[in-house]
Amino acid sequence: MNRVRKIVGADELHRKGIRGRGITAAVMDSGICYHPDYSDRVICFKDFVGNKEYFYDDASHGSHVTGILGGSGVMSAGKYCGIAPECDLVHLKVLDRNGAGRIEDAVAAMDWVLKNYEKYNIRVLNFSVGTMETGREADAVLLEAWVERVWDAGITVVVAAGNMGPRQGSITIPGTSPKVITVGFYDDAIREGKRMTEYYSGRGPTSRCVCKPELTAPGARVTSCSNLRTPGRYYTVKSGTSMATPVVSGAVCLLLSKEPGITNVEIKMKLKDSVDDLGLPRSRQGWGRLNLRKLLE
Repeated sequence: MNRVRKIVGADELHRKGIRGRGITAAVMDSGICYHPDYSDRVICFKDFVGNKEYFYDDASHGSHVTGILGGSGVMSAGKYCGIAPECDLVHLKVLDRNGAGRIEDAVAAMDWVLKNYEKYNIRVLNFSVGTMETGREADAVLLEAWVERVWDAGITVVVAAGNMGPRQGSITIPGTSPKVITVGFYDDAIREGKRMTEYYSGRGPTSRCVCKPELTAPGARVTSCSNLRTPGRYYTVKSGTSMATPVVSGAVCLLLSKEPGITNVEIKMKLKDSVDDLGLPRSRQGWGRLNLRKLLE
Protein backbone atom coordinates (compact mmCIF):
# COMPACT_ATOMS: atom_id res chain seq x y z
CA MET A 1 0.00 0.00 0.00
CA ASN A 2 2.89 2.39 0.61
CA ARG A 3 3.82 1.90 -3.07
CA VAL A 4 0.24 2.65 -4.12
CA ARG A 5 0.13 5.85 -2.07
CA LYS A 6 3.40 6.98 -3.61
CA ILE A 7 2.19 6.32 -7.16
CA VAL A 8 -1.04 8.29 -6.77
CA GLY A 9 0.43 10.98 -4.49
CA ALA A 10 -1.53 10.35 -1.30
CA ASP A 11 1.35 10.66 1.20
CA GLU A 12 1.89 14.34 0.43
CA LEU A 13 -1.79 15.10 0.97
CA HIS A 14 -1.86 13.18 4.25
CA ARG A 15 1.02 15.32 5.53
CA LYS A 16 -1.05 18.40 4.67
CA GLY A 17 -3.92 17.08 6.80
CA ILE A 18 -6.15 15.99 3.89
CA ARG A 19 -7.20 12.56 5.17
CA GLY A 20 -10.92 12.23 4.45
CA ARG A 21 -12.24 13.38 7.80
CA GLY A 22 -15.98 14.09 7.88
CA ILE A 23 -16.80 12.00 4.82
CA THR A 24 -18.53 8.60 4.90
CA ALA A 25 -17.88 5.93 2.29
CA ALA A 26 -20.10 2.87 1.95
CA VAL A 27 -18.52 -0.40 0.81
CA MET A 28 -20.58 -3.22 -0.71
CA ASP A 29 -18.54 -6.41 -0.35
CA SER A 30 -17.99 -9.60 1.65
CA GLY A 31 -17.98 -8.02 5.11
CA ILE A 32 -15.35 -6.72 7.51
CA CYS A 33 -13.68 -7.88 10.69
CA TYR A 34 -12.83 -5.93 13.84
CA HIS A 35 -9.55 -4.73 12.36
CA PRO A 36 -7.74 -2.08 14.45
CA ASP A 37 -7.02 -0.07 11.29
CA TYR A 38 -10.65 0.95 10.86
CA SER A 39 -13.05 -0.74 13.30
CA ASP A 40 -13.50 2.42 15.36
CA ARG A 41 -14.70 4.31 12.25
CA VAL A 42 -17.26 1.79 11.00
CA ILE A 43 -20.45 3.61 11.89
CA CYS A 44 -22.77 0.94 10.49
CA PHE A 45 -22.51 -2.70 9.40
CA LYS A 46 -25.44 -4.26 7.56
CA ASP A 47 -25.48 -7.92 6.58
CA PHE A 48 -27.67 -8.80 3.60
CA VAL A 49 -26.36 -12.39 3.38
CA GLY A 50 -26.53 -13.89 6.87
CA ASN A 51 -28.45 -11.16 8.73
CA LYS A 52 -25.85 -11.05 11.50
CA GLU A 53 -25.36 -7.94 13.59
CA TYR A 54 -21.67 -8.34 14.42
CA PHE A 55 -18.76 -7.63 12.06
CA TYR A 56 -17.46 -10.59 10.09
CA ASP A 57 -15.79 -11.30 6.76
CA ASP A 58 -15.76 -14.94 5.72
CA ALA A 59 -14.15 -14.26 2.34
CA SER A 60 -11.44 -11.66 3.28
CA HIS A 61 -12.18 -9.56 0.18
CA GLY A 62 -14.18 -6.86 1.96
CA SER A 63 -11.65 -6.33 4.74
CA HIS A 64 -8.91 -5.85 2.15
CA VAL A 65 -10.95 -3.41 0.04
CA THR A 66 -11.98 -1.41 3.11
CA GLY A 67 -8.37 -1.14 4.25
CA ILE A 68 -7.29 0.27 0.89
CA LEU A 69 -10.03 2.86 1.00
CA GLY A 70 -9.86 3.93 4.63
CA GLY A 71 -7.42 1.93 6.77
CA SER A 72 -5.32 3.94 9.22
CA GLY A 73 -2.29 1.65 9.07
CA VAL A 74 -2.05 1.66 12.87
CA MET A 75 -0.95 -1.99 12.99
CA SER A 76 1.89 -1.34 10.54
CA ALA A 77 3.08 1.99 11.98
CA GLY A 78 1.53 3.72 8.97
CA LYS A 79 3.17 1.61 6.26
CA TYR A 80 -0.11 0.13 5.02
CA CYS A 81 -2.26 3.19 5.53
CA GLY A 82 -5.22 3.57 3.17
CA ILE A 83 -6.00 6.47 0.85
CA ALA A 84 -8.50 8.22 3.17
CA PRO A 85 -7.41 7.08 6.66
CA GLU A 86 -9.82 9.31 8.60
CA CYS A 87 -13.03 8.78 6.65
CA ASP A 88 -16.01 7.11 8.28
CA LEU A 89 -17.17 3.78 6.90
CA VAL A 90 -20.41 1.91 6.31
CA HIS A 91 -20.13 -1.72 5.25
CA LEU A 92 -22.85 -3.62 3.44
CA LYS A 93 -22.21 -7.35 3.21
CA VAL A 94 -23.58 -8.69 -0.10
CA LEU A 95 -21.05 -11.45 -0.90
CA ASP A 96 -20.84 -14.87 0.75
CA ARG A 97 -17.78 -16.85 1.88
CA ASN A 98 -17.04 -17.82 -1.73
CA GLY A 99 -17.17 -14.23 -2.96
CA ALA A 100 -20.46 -14.89 -4.75
CA GLY A 101 -23.54 -12.76 -4.40
CA ARG A 102 -27.17 -12.48 -5.39
CA ILE A 103 -28.63 -9.64 -7.45
CA GLU A 104 -31.43 -9.35 -4.89
CA ASP A 105 -28.97 -8.67 -2.05
CA ALA A 106 -27.10 -6.03 -4.07
CA VAL A 107 -30.40 -4.30 -4.87
CA ALA A 108 -31.47 -4.45 -1.21
CA ALA A 109 -28.15 -2.90 -0.17
CA MET A 110 -28.50 -0.03 -2.63
CA ASP A 111 -32.10 0.52 -1.55
CA TRP A 112 -30.80 0.73 2.02
CA VAL A 113 -28.22 3.33 0.93
CA LEU A 114 -30.90 5.47 -0.68
CA LYS A 115 -32.95 5.35 2.52
CA ASN A 116 -30.03 6.03 4.88
CA TYR A 117 -27.39 8.09 3.07
CA GLU A 118 -28.46 11.34 4.70
CA LYS A 119 -28.47 9.77 8.17
CA TYR A 120 -24.90 8.52 7.80
CA ASN A 121 -23.63 11.28 5.46
CA ILE A 122 -22.73 8.70 2.78
CA ARG A 123 -21.04 10.53 -0.10
CA VAL A 124 -19.27 7.61 -1.80
CA LEU A 125 -20.30 4.05 -2.67
CA ASN A 126 -17.52 1.56 -3.47
CA PHE A 127 -18.68 -1.40 -5.56
CA SER A 128 -15.74 -3.79 -6.08
CA VAL A 129 -17.93 -6.57 -7.45
CA GLY A 130 -19.60 -7.28 -10.77
CA THR A 131 -21.03 -9.81 -13.19
CA MET A 132 -20.55 -10.37 -16.90
CA GLU A 133 -22.86 -8.85 -19.50
CA THR A 134 -23.35 -12.33 -20.94
CA GLY A 135 -25.64 -13.13 -18.03
CA ARG A 136 -29.37 -12.54 -17.86
CA GLU A 137 -30.28 -9.28 -19.57
CA ALA A 138 -32.85 -8.50 -16.88
CA ASP A 139 -30.15 -8.68 -14.18
CA ALA A 140 -27.90 -6.33 -16.12
CA VAL A 141 -30.68 -3.80 -16.56
CA LEU A 142 -31.65 -4.05 -12.89
CA LEU A 143 -28.12 -3.56 -11.52
CA GLU A 144 -27.40 -0.64 -13.83
CA ALA A 145 -30.71 0.98 -12.94
CA TRP A 146 -29.98 0.77 -9.21
CA VAL A 147 -26.44 2.14 -9.33
CA GLU A 148 -27.81 5.00 -11.40
CA ARG A 149 -30.49 5.67 -8.78
CA VAL A 150 -27.75 5.93 -6.18
CA TRP A 151 -25.75 8.23 -8.48
CA ASP A 152 -28.81 10.40 -9.12
CA ALA A 153 -29.20 10.85 -5.36
CA GLY A 154 -25.86 12.69 -5.45
CA ILE A 155 -23.63 9.85 -4.24
CA THR A 156 -20.40 9.20 -6.12
CA VAL A 157 -20.54 5.56 -7.23
CA VAL A 158 -17.16 3.95 -7.97
CA VAL A 159 -17.27 0.51 -9.61
CA ALA A 160 -14.67 -2.09 -10.63
CA ALA A 161 -14.11 -2.79 -14.33
CA GLY A 162 -13.71 -6.50 -13.52
CA ASN A 163 -10.90 -8.94 -14.32
CA MET A 164 -12.39 -10.53 -17.44
CA GLY A 165 -10.10 -8.85 -20.02
CA PRO A 166 -8.09 -8.37 -22.09
CA ARG A 167 -10.66 -8.68 -24.85
CA GLN A 168 -12.78 -5.66 -25.68
CA GLY A 169 -16.27 -5.57 -24.24
CA SER A 170 -15.21 -7.28 -21.01
CA ILE A 171 -16.33 -4.62 -18.50
CA THR A 172 -18.46 -6.24 -15.79
CA ILE A 173 -21.89 -5.01 -14.72
CA PRO A 174 -22.65 -2.51 -13.18
CA GLY A 175 -19.43 -0.86 -14.38
CA THR A 176 -21.15 -0.74 -17.77
CA SER A 177 -23.39 2.09 -16.57
CA PRO A 178 -22.55 5.35 -18.38
CA LYS A 179 -23.08 7.38 -15.20
CA VAL A 180 -20.82 5.68 -12.64
CA ILE A 181 -17.03 5.93 -12.38
CA THR A 182 -15.58 2.63 -13.59
CA VAL A 183 -12.03 1.78 -12.53
CA GLY A 184 -9.51 -0.50 -14.21
CA PHE A 185 -5.94 -1.22 -13.19
CA TYR A 186 -2.90 -0.49 -15.27
CA ASP A 187 -0.24 -2.78 -13.77
CA ASP A 188 -1.98 -5.98 -14.81
CA ALA A 189 1.03 -8.23 -15.41
CA ILE A 190 2.84 -9.10 -12.18
CA ARG A 191 5.40 -11.63 -11.03
CA GLU A 192 4.51 -14.11 -8.32
CA GLY A 193 7.48 -16.23 -7.30
CA LYS A 194 9.13 -17.55 -10.47
CA ARG A 195 6.12 -17.30 -12.75
CA MET A 196 4.35 -14.41 -14.38
CA THR A 197 0.69 -14.17 -13.55
CA GLU A 198 -1.52 -11.89 -15.61
CA TYR A 199 -4.60 -10.27 -14.16
CA TYR A 200 -6.49 -8.74 -17.03
CA SER A 201 -8.43 -5.61 -16.29
CA GLY A 202 -11.81 -5.32 -18.01
CA ARG A 203 -11.75 -3.36 -21.26
CA GLY A 204 -14.39 -1.31 -23.04
CA PRO A 205 -16.39 -0.41 -24.88
CA THR A 206 -19.65 -1.72 -23.45
CA SER A 207 -22.31 -3.40 -25.59
CA ARG A 208 -23.96 0.02 -25.87
CA CYS A 209 -20.70 1.55 -27.15
CA VAL A 210 -19.96 3.45 -23.93
CA CYS A 211 -16.23 4.12 -23.48
CA LYS A 212 -15.00 2.38 -20.33
CA PRO A 213 -13.20 2.40 -17.93
CA GLU A 214 -13.11 6.05 -16.87
CA LEU A 215 -9.64 5.75 -15.35
CA THR A 216 -7.10 3.34 -13.89
CA ALA A 217 -5.34 3.00 -10.55
CA PRO A 218 -2.73 0.64 -9.03
CA GLY A 219 -4.18 -2.82 -8.46
CA ALA A 220 -1.34 -5.38 -8.48
CA ARG A 221 -0.06 -6.99 -5.28
CA VAL A 222 -1.62 -4.43 -2.96
CA THR A 223 -1.02 -5.02 0.76
CA SER A 224 -4.03 -4.21 2.91
CA CYS A 225 -6.07 -5.47 5.85
CA SER A 226 -6.69 -9.19 6.34
CA ASN A 227 -9.83 -10.64 7.90
CA LEU A 228 -7.77 -11.73 10.95
CA ARG A 229 -8.60 -15.42 10.48
CA THR A 230 -4.89 -16.16 11.10
CA PRO A 231 -3.80 -14.87 14.54
CA GLY A 232 -1.27 -12.04 14.30
CA ARG A 233 -1.62 -11.65 10.54
CA TYR A 234 -3.00 -8.16 10.12
CA TYR A 235 -2.30 -7.73 6.40
CA THR A 236 -2.47 -9.71 3.20
CA VAL A 237 -1.78 -9.18 -0.52
CA LYS A 238 -4.39 -9.19 -3.29
CA SER A 239 -4.58 -8.05 -6.92
CA GLY A 240 -7.30 -6.97 -9.32
CA THR A 241 -9.66 -4.16 -10.22
CA SER A 242 -11.29 -4.76 -6.83
CA MET A 243 -8.13 -3.30 -5.32
CA ALA A 244 -7.86 -0.39 -7.77
CA THR A 245 -11.45 0.71 -7.16
CA PRO A 246 -11.09 1.71 -3.46
CA VAL A 247 -7.97 3.70 -4.38
CA VAL A 248 -10.25 5.93 -6.44
CA SER A 249 -13.02 5.87 -3.82
CA GLY A 250 -10.48 7.00 -1.22
CA ALA A 251 -9.35 9.77 -3.57
CA VAL A 252 -12.94 10.95 -3.87
CA CYS A 253 -13.20 11.04 -0.06
CA LEU A 254 -10.11 13.25 0.10
CA LEU A 255 -11.53 15.59 -2.51
CA LEU A 256 -14.87 15.79 -0.71
CA SER A 257 -13.18 16.53 2.63
CA LYS A 258 -11.48 19.51 0.96
CA GLU A 259 -14.47 20.59 -1.16
CA PRO A 260 -17.60 19.26 0.62
CA GLY A 261 -19.98 21.10 -1.71
CA ILE A 262 -18.72 19.48 -4.90
CA THR A 263 -21.18 17.27 -6.83
CA ASN A 264 -20.55 13.77 -8.15
CA VAL A 265 -20.69 15.05 -11.74
CA GLU A 266 -18.06 17.69 -10.91
CA ILE A 267 -15.95 14.99 -9.24
CA LYS A 268 -16.09 12.90 -12.39
CA MET A 269 -14.97 15.86 -14.52
CA LYS A 270 -12.16 16.69 -12.09
CA LEU A 271 -10.92 13.12 -12.29
CA LYS A 272 -10.92 13.34 -16.08
CA ASP A 273 -8.86 16.52 -16.02
CA SER A 274 -6.26 15.32 -13.50
CA VAL A 275 -5.08 11.90 -14.71
CA ASP A 276 -1.69 10.89 -16.12
CA ASP A 277 -1.87 9.69 -19.71
CA LEU A 278 -0.06 6.34 -19.87
CA GLY A 279 -0.07 6.22 -23.64
CA LEU A 280 -2.31 3.16 -23.66
CA PRO A 281 -5.49 2.61 -25.70
CA ARG A 282 -8.60 4.35 -24.38
CA SER A 283 -10.28 0.97 -23.90
CA ARG A 284 -7.52 -0.04 -21.48
CA GLN A 285 -6.50 3.07 -19.54
CA GLY A 286 -9.65 5.19 -19.82
CA TRP A 287 -8.67 8.82 -19.42
CA GLY A 288 -5.45 7.74 -17.73
CA ARG A 289 -4.07 6.91 -14.28
CA LEU A 290 -5.25 8.59 -11.10
CA ASN A 291 -3.04 11.47 -9.91
CA LEU A 292 -4.13 12.82 -6.51
CA ARG A 293 -1.78 15.80 -6.57
CA LYS A 294 -3.45 17.11 -9.72
CA LEU A 295 -6.94 16.22 -8.46
CA LEU A 296 -6.60 18.28 -5.28
CA GLU A 297 -4.65 21.23 -6.66
